[in-house]
Amino acid sequence: MRISVLGMGYVGAVSAACLARDGHDVIGVDLDLDKLRLIEEGRAPIVEDGIQCLMAEVVAAGRLTVIADATRAVRATDVSFVCVGTPSMRGNGEQDQTAVLRVAEQIGVGLRDHDRFHVVVVRSTVRLGTVDGQLREILERTSGRRCDVDFALCFQPEFLREGSSIRDYDNPPFTVIGTRSERAGAMLLEMFKHLPCEFIVTEPATAEALKYACNAFHAVKITFANEIGRIAQAMNIDSHAVMDLVRRDTRLNISPAYLRPGFAFGGSCLPKDLRALLHIAKTRDVEIPMLGSLLGSNRLHVERAAEFVLAHGGRRVGMVGLSFKAGTDDLRESPLVALAEILIGKGLELRIYDPHVNVAVLMGANKRYIDKHIPHLAALLKADYRDVIRDTDIIVVGALLPEAVSGIRSLATVDQYVIDLAGMPEAQDLQSEYQGICW
Repeated sequence: MRISVLGMGYVGAVSAACLARDGHDVIGVDLDLDKLRLIEEGRAPIVEDGIQCLMAEVVAAGRLTVIADATRAVRATDVSFVCVGTPSMRGNGEQDQTAVLRVAEQIGVGLRDHDRFHVVVVRSTVRLGTVDGQLREILERTSGRRCDVDFALCFQPEFLREGSSIRDYDNPPFTVIGTRSERAGAMLLEMFKHLPCEFIVTEPATAEALKYACNAFHAVKITFANEIGRIAQAMNIDSHAVMDLVRRDTRLNISPAYLRPGFAFGGSCLPKDLRALLHIAKTRDVEIPMLGSLLGSNRLHVERAAEFVLAHGGRRVGMVGLSFKAGTDDLRESPLVALAEILIGKGLELRIYDPHVNVAVLMGANKRYIDKHIPHLAALLKADYRDVIRDTDIIVVGALLPEAVSGIRSLATVDQYVIDLAGMPEAQDLQSEYQGICW
């Protein structure tokens, strides 16, 4: 294909060289004439393992050329990759999208007289909603053409690490394209089908958010390991031995487990052990701000659910589920108990269905916990799920109990409000107004 790469910084230079190596005719674009001169001489404008030899090879073969005019490059190509910088602004950390928006204007001018379908692929990390918002508007306004008809607009997050970017380009975890254009998706699949990974097409905003989520998760993992390391060092424990064992658990630790938006954590282990770890750190004068924020963030999630209920204005609330995990009767530090306690304290009429919870057989710490937080639980529990669905204003789904979920589908009315904390399948089919806790 004929491809233009706009921006010859780190991502752009690597992308241009790899695309040219793969047999495409590539035009690199940048305003920095020194960068263009280096590339014309077969030298890379960045320091990166393997890039110097690769750049010399593709330039010598005539598959990579460079110019300073983005509009000309767009007119001469079928696909444009936007790889300009989006640095943080001083002060508030907001992203500076000046270069992206300027390039969009130039691409639009280039599309004005373009006689072929053109695909614009944004690889720069942009503010959420930018592709379907500002960029789409700029391109349609400056080109006089229609998005998804005369041209396509996509977002493709890049996962290139400095020092191993060429290897990362050739072995990505997946290739994700955010676009509404089937034609563009097919063109990019043809371009990247040789890569040994899954090719995924999704919404532009989802792809934009994926890049932030991945980088935030990487930062979380690094910070987590370092905070555990500081605690271990203070206790004269080998932190590398500890984290080596953490990494060996690929069922719960290094796995998809727990990585789904949902309700707050609870139970007899996580809150208790987090508090104990925080106390250990405090007694050794070790600061662990990330771990120290977890319980507070968890509490805010419970309060958010309560705010959803209270904002509706209804007084009669039916709750499905109460234990911290469906299928058990363990109420200790259950976030659903905490939510019920808030709602009762606000004077709401509460009915609860959880067939696994029987006040008469609760004992030990489990009984003491519920006696402290909801001493009149027996009066709130209903043996029939229908009793928490009928004649209530709000239904809170805290657990995916099959009979209750089925009952909500068949019995809930348009006048009721369903607040989902557990992720009901096919929730869009409900007659009732619906709100997920974080979706």
